Amino acid sequence: MQAQSSQQTLWLALHQQVEAYEGRALMIKLSALALSTLAMLYHQTWVAMAILPLLWLLDGIYKTFQGRLEKTLLNIEQDDGNGAPRLYSNWQQQRPSALGLIGEYLRAALRPTVAFPYPLLIAAALIQYLY
Repeated sequence: MQAQSSQQTLWLALHQQVEAYEGRALMIKLSALALSTLAMLYHQTWVAMAILPLLWLLDGIYKTFQGRLEKTLLNIEQDDGNGAPRLYSNWQQQRPSALGLIGEYLRAALRPTVAFPYPLLIAAALIQYLY
């Protein structure tokens, strides 16, 4: 019974972290929108062009971390109740190389739910810059 209780506690803690990452990702998007709007209002589109790709990548990194927690949550849900939590050991065993990590971050950044609204903001800043 104790193992089940610790699994439930771990699941709840991880679930709260997943939700927190979602909130942080939304704040990154709102920051991108606000900074882009201000940069374009003051005709400083170079600021938007410099910051938007960085915020987009940061959003992708947050989503990558969130995805890792989601995988662990799925493992807990599929566990038959006899094992201890394996968050760090699983990560250690499955950790990709540096290039693998960069690829993972870029793949996360290209998912539609992460990519929106960055391409649109970059395009708007680029159009204003060119015209």
